[in-house]
Amino acid sequence: MSEFLKLAYELISAILYNIISIFINLGTGLWHLLVTSWPEYASIVGSYFSTLSLPGQILSVILIVILIAIPIALIVLVIRAIILRRKLHAENDDNVTLYKEIGRLNRQILQLMDEKDKILSIKVSSMGAIDPELLHKTLEEMPDKPREAKGVPVIEGIPIVQGAQIANAAEVPMITNRPVSSSAVAGAAAAAVAGVNETKIAEAITAGITNAQRIRSKGDEFAIRFPKLQTVDEKYADFQRPDYDDNITLQEFTERYRLFAASRMHLYYTPEIVRRFVAGMASSRILILEGISGTGKTSLPYSFSRYLNYPATIISVQPSFRDRTELLGYFNEFSKRFNETEFLRALYEADYREDPTIIVLDEMNLARIEYYFAEMLSVLELPNKDEWTLDLVPTAWPGDPEKMKDGKILVSPHTWFVGTANNDDSTFTITDKVYDRAMPIELNERADPFECEDTPPVFITCDHLEELFAKAKEEHPISEATMTKMAKINQYLLTRFKLSFGNRIMKQMYDFIPVYVACGGTELDGLDYILARKVFKKFESQNISFVRDEIKGLIAYMEKTFGKTHMQDSYAYLARVQNLY
Repeated sequence: MSEFLKLAYELISAILYNIISIFINLGTGLWHLLVTSWPEYASIVGSYFSTLSLPGQILSVILIVILIAIPIALIVLVIRAIILRRKLHAENDDNVTLYKEIGRLNRQILQLMDEKDKILSIKVSSMGAIDPELLHKTLEEMPDKPREAKGVPVIEGIPIVQGAQIANAAEVPMITNRPVSSSAVAGAAAAAVAGVNETKIAEAITAGITNAQRIRSKGDEFAIRFPKLQTVDEKYADFQRPDYDDNITLQEFTERYRLFAASRMHLYYTPEIVRRFVAGMASSRILILEGISGTGKTSLPYSFSRYLNYPATIISVQPSFRDRTELLGYFNEFSKRFNETEFLRALYEADYREDPTIIVLDEMNLARIEYYFAEMLSVLELPNKDEWTLDLVPTAWPGDPEKMKDGKILVSPHTWFVGTANNDDSTFTITDKVYDRAMPIELNERADPFECEDTPPVFITCDHLEELFAKAKEEHPISEATMTKMAKINQYLLTRFKLSFGNRIMKQMYDFIPVYVACGGTELDGLDYILARKVFKKFESQNISFVRDEIKGLIAYMEKTFGKTHMQDSYAYLARVQNLY
């Protein structure tokens, strides 16, 4: 056994000696490499350097610099690794402490939430319920003001007792999809047991819910879902109707706006642009202002709204807009509130106003219009304006805004949507679906400034403006001669290009041209604009080579039909489309 121990001792000693020798030799070698061998290195360099040519000497210097930099870089990397390791170790210790603190705070939050739930439960139970017998007696005495029973308080005709007096309270169903007070639920059950008719049951439920709303503090189950819309309700509770000018004519209306913009806002527009804008309002609830930057696309609808004494709401469209929630908002199931937008507020407030409401969608083609504005495009197509409604929430709750019915709001017929659009690489192409429903107006140059007297704004109701539009259609109907020429152009387009005006464009034409004439324009100029912006616009989506070959014939046919002095806008647009291809 002793011999084996000697063997093991000597063997292990030899192995340990060799391992230690490795580290000693490694350290000795590194010391010799980096410290003691510098005279030898200098001797080698000195013996050869003087014999080398100039390029060789330069390369030698570069080699020496590289050989010196390598060990220095290794030493720096080792030191940095050691420092980084120490920092990470220290940060891990700090993170552990931070995680412990977060866990402690989370536990405190949970305890506070439990305490809040207990307090709410105590409040609900202390509110009481409705005694069936006293409720039955009270309902039989309606509509007389109920008297307070002996020892039983009465609130708005509903006797209140403790919830323990209601039998089978757990079997009473929910009145709405929201939590309601025990008084409202018990009242419904008691009325049903007593055999009261449905109308009185509904009155009892409503009274109980209203009572619960008044008792509960803000922030409980009956928290306001639409605070921004309810602010609008409060704003118009005592609204004083201004004195509207119901004697102004359409031509005066357009000319005064041009003078108002120049004198009050230092914005200058040609009479032609103003005519097109007002006539566009007569033909569509959606207007698209196109053109290069700096021509007043956004300032035109804004100044027009200031002229009407009701500033427009300007919505900046973002490239991230994908669906209707970007404009209307959405219901947050967690907070039980609707995330309202300025677009929704302006849409809701328009239902209170008698004057025209303008909502501007600035840079509307930064996102796809047919995505985020699709529902509005469909709603505005409905012939019955009473059906212009938008669903916001599936059901109505107590305390919802006054103008909201069954979770829906009305898109007021007093509302116009004006979009501005640039045509560059950062925007999307506006599709035919949008163009067909809207009235495009091009602004490619600024008008020259002019001097004029100070012109005040006007107060005009939307109903009066609509009457002016209707009066213009009666006084300036499209002439038979123009209708015949329109039919010829329509037949030519249908034969050569498989392109037709369509019912929607024809309706817009019947609305646009008379108002355009009433504002001081001519019939052919109005038709010229509609053809250029609504009909010939479709050439941009057709076959390039086919359109280029056929446009010359179309121009010749139009010159034969209308003459060379008229339809200049259409000729210029067709020439531009032809040159574009």
